[in-house]
Amino acid sequence: MGIKNPFIFFFFLFTLHFSSAESLNKEREVIELKGGPKDVAWVVQLSDLHFSVHHPERALNFSKIVGPALSMINPSLVFITGDLTDGKSKDLLTMKQDEEEWLEYQKVLEDVIKRSGLKKNMFYDLRGNHDAFGVPAFGGKFDFYSNYSINGQLKRSGLVNSVTIQTGERSILFVGFDSSMSLGLRGPTNLFGHPTDQLLDDISSELSALDSQPVKSVIKIAYGHFPLSFSAASHSGRTLKDTFLTHNLSAYLCGHLHTKFGKNLKRRHESNQHPLYSHNFFQLNGHGSHPGNLKTCSDGATEFKEFWEWEMGDWRKSRAMRILAIDRGWTSFVDVDLRLGAKNVILLPTFPLDSRFTLERSFHKCKMDPLYFNSVRALVFSSSPIVSVVARIYDSSPGNLVMVLETPMKKNGDASSRADLYTCPWNFKAFEDPSPDRFLLQIEAVDIRGRSTLTELRPFSVGGLRSRLSWNWKEFMVMGCQWDALYYPILWSFYLLILSILLIPKAISLVSNRQYTYKNFISNKGLVSCAAWILSELYNVPLVWLSMIVYLFYLILCPWLSGQVFTEGGERGYMTYRGWVLRLNKRAKLDFHGYPDIMVVVLPHLYLVVLPTVIVIGVLVAERAIFQDHLRALSAKKEDDYLVTNKVSASTHGRNKTLTLLHRRWIRKILLLISSAICWKHFLNCRALIKAYAMNPLIHFPIYSMSIPLFLAYTIYKTSRAE
Repeated sequence: MGIKNPFIFFFFLFTLHFSSAESLNKEREVIELKGGPKDVAWVVQLSDLHFSVHHPERALNFSKIVGPALSMINPSLVFITGDLTDGKSKDLLTMKQDEEEWLEYQKVLEDVIKRSGLKKNMFYDLRGNHDAFGVPAFGGKFDFYSNYSINGQLKRSGLVNSVTIQTGERSILFVGFDSSMSLGLRGPTNLFGHPTDQLLDDISSELSALDSQPVKSVIKIAYGHFPLSFSAASHSGRTLKDTFLTHNLSAYLCGHLHTKFGKNLKRRHESNQHPLYSHNFFQLNGHGSHPGNLKTCSDGATEFKEFWEWEMGDWRKSRAMRILAIDRGWTSFVDVDLRLGAKNVILLPTFPLDSRFTLERSFHKCKMDPLYFNSVRALVFSSSPIVSVVARIYDSSPGNLVMVLETPMKKNGDASSRADLYTCPWNFKAFEDPSPDRFLLQIEAVDIRGRSTLTELRPFSVGGLRSRLSWNWKEFMVMGCQWDALYYPILWSFYLLILSILLIPKAISLVSNRQYTYKNFISNKGLVSCAAWILSELYNVPLVWLSMIVYLFYLILCPWLSGQVFTEGGERGYMTYRGWVLRLNKRAKLDFHGYPDIMVVVLPHLYLVVLPTVIVIGVLVAERAIFQDHLRALSAKKEDDYLVTNKVSASTHGRNKTLTLLHRRWIRKILLLISSAICWKHFLNCRALIKAYAMNPLIHFPIYSMSIPLFLAYTIYKTSRAE
């Protein structure tokens, strides 16, 4: 059918384009800073509030502390980066949405906004994985986030929202995004961020929105809920890290992990990493590769692609709050512990920068202005008048701290300033040093009541050298490992190991016809002969050996369980090692959801239940073989002295102790205790899954729940008698 009126057609296209542009620009808000201090902006980040009907103190403390704190800090923006509510039952095993928690969140945030004196549109709150537990679709019945969050109330309906702070000298672009699972499964298999290709395109579009700005420099900061270590790649293999590096991001602010894993959950990302890192497997420390020498303009230096990822901890237990400042383009932050209540004074040094968290490109000598280095600077937030502020610099090179500079700081600005910026001049060239952590800065403020507040000792380097940032093992596990990339290697490594143990020796024994016995092991001791002997004994219980092989293939080829994955409703899904299957797609193919989130069920079962079960079964049959050999020795009257009398000489004392150990089968008793521990661990796993997905173990996952106890019980029975 032809177009009867081309003018109407073109008018329709123009209207559609205009509406789309208006809808896109609606998400881009601009804040013009007024008043001093000049070219300084600061924002506040909060994360992982976990408001819960079972823990009302979280919301009560938030309302009591955060409102007055924000009034004192007077930030330009407030970001709440996910997990606004808890969505967990009292026993922490059932995870789905509770509208009562969202009503409480809405009420508390309204009170905080009122107490802070800030405008409502200065608050941005993101959805976390807890806020998506059991939500079938965004905008649906159980998507309480869309109704009760600040973003929802202000109709910020897009998954990407950006806001720009204009300081007069530069633009500071903040881009927030929601990468939570679009099909919100119940926990625990809802743990990762899932950025789609469309979401990555939208983030790229927002991050490049100011690239055409002719004069002002642009500082780009992103914020989201999930750390990059817990963010999966998109369908096409693209990642958030690659997107951030492409657009010269300065920092990515996130939450999710909580302070229980450590206080050093920071990580520097760069474009020219070690080959293992480039495949997104792991990073061994927080600072990345060793810093290189900064080039001069004549060296042909190019812009270095890097950014920092700063996880901030949680409100849930740690009562953490972060203040992030951008002072003349330098980015710094302080994490405030509010567990003991509101702070009367908060200090944030903005220059010199903490050498643990500097960006190499920030000290690019083609762009550095020496005037920026002429003063020590710090923001001071206080609920009462400040009497004095003092900057101190310590030298750590002698082996202990020696104070080399102590100087008072003066307040800049007037009564119209948004906050107090204190500065003092210094000879920065006197502190140039090849070591990035030789000199340390500390600032002290005293208020009118005589209360003293000290910052932590911060290492700094005026040359922009990076200090090392080490992790403990827990910090490495949650920040340094890229779990979506590691899941399949860890899974298939298990199968390679366990099937090699169970199948390869069997194949060799069938071909060679060589028998491995306990006597062979005694005469030719070694790790290989020991393993061959134990496996040979396992093959003597063929039902157990064959059942374990079938069970391992079942876990790969068949569903593990059938569970209710949404808040309410009768629809059940089937969990496999690849994810949850709910229904066939339009092409009659399986769609898998919750990959790699299901690793929290799959890997603990394989490594903490199945692998120990195989080992214990092997040792049980080996113990029976040893006991059989012991009985044969006794029946042949080779240990008459041991049977007749308990009076033994000192030379045979050790041997008789071994015989007593064998005769009473103490090794078996220890193995029975270990078997009980494995069954108890398996029971706890099954109980958690029953509560999480509303299942009956005999109906919805009988093979998963019953196989391991049956394997152990049958092996214990078969090895109980030595005949």
